[in-house]
Amino acid sequence: MVIMQSAAGELPSGKTGRTVLGFPLRGFGLFTSLLLSVASALFTFCITTMIAIFSLLVWNLGGKHSIDYAISYRYIGFPASLVVLVIALPFFLVLWVRAKIHQ
Repeated sequence: MVIMQSAAGELPSGKTGRTVLGFPLRGFGLFTSLLLSVASALFTFCITTMIAIFSLLVWNLGGKHSIDYAISYRYIGFPASLVVLVIALPFFLVLWVRAKIHQ
């Protein structure tokens, strides 16, 4: 028999915490916070690079241009991932510090 937990984001102490897309914003450790920051930056890098490659592909085929595809990760994917890392790292570290303070 499978026991399902409620999706209300209830914490063990009975308090309901805030969630983002169903994920609780409490209870992250330091390693989890760092891992989530790097994972969000990696996800951004992959998605923006894919969109940039397909955009350059359409541009090259449609206009008979010859643009290097390295532009997609060098000038689009990498800077976008750095921006997300700069935003996500302090965000998740603040969540971790708040959790440590309120224990």
